[in-house]
Amino acid sequence: FMKNLLEENLGLALVRTLSKGPFMHAFVSECLANRELVSARTKERTYIMPLHIYQENFPGKLFDYEKCKRNRTSNFTPKFLRTMKELCGSEPTPEEIFYYIYAVLYCPTYRKRYEEFLKIDFPSVPLPSNVEVFRELSNLGKELIDLHLLKARVLNETEIGYPKGGSNTVEKVSCDEGSQRVFINKEQYFEGISIEVWNYRIGAYQVMEKYLKDRKARKLSLDEINHYMKVAEAIRLTIELQGKIDEVYRKIKV
Repeated sequence: FMKNLLEENLGLALVRTLSKGPFMHAFVSECLANRELVSARTKERTYIMPLHIYQENFPGKLFDYEKCKRNRTSNFTPKFLRTMKELCGSEPTPEEIFYYIYAVLYCPTYRKRYEEFLKIDFPSVPLPSNVEVFRELSNLGKELIDLHLLKARVLNETEIGYPKGGSNTVEKVSCDEGSQRVFINKEQYFEGISIEVWNYRIGAYQVMEKYLKDRKARKLSLDEINHYMKVAEAIRLTIELQGKIDEVYRKIKV
């Protein structure tokens, strides 16, 4: 399936079983990814589920995207699409369904309610109870995906800062909860990062800590500094969105 991500696509990254809970093992990719995208733990191999399946050996595939796009199908079964059409009154686009699924996977109530099942197999996602719930969750899921792919414009307006000049070398990484500062060495730090953002995990990874520890003894480039601030803002907004998703999800009759 990975070859399908050589073209314009979205891929849902999941694990089948957990070696350690709770379930936080969902992410999105629009490019090739390795099996450790979500976790490097034993048993927690990452599987990528592409939204679209492209026809193999399509002539001119690399040079004519519009023709290539017309020769793809969504990675949903016809039976499932018919069910969604019956529920919504008209058939949603594959992207809208993908956004809906992604929102549900980030819902705190869903994760808690199905905690034991999520440890032993791929997630099962409940169908929406009506078109309004579907639309609301789909819209929130799109917001979430834009954040996780760092495409949301709001990420350019973050108040997270990096106020002090210096070597920019990652030496000792730590987070001070009171001042909301993440230090990379004795003098330099990122500011405006709450303890909730610092502790936030996707899969097996504590995102804000891992990014810096993977660069220990290295000098951060300007692009890496800006990237880190965007990721911190994306996580802060993800936490907010999860609260909104939770409110809508509770309308689903399960």
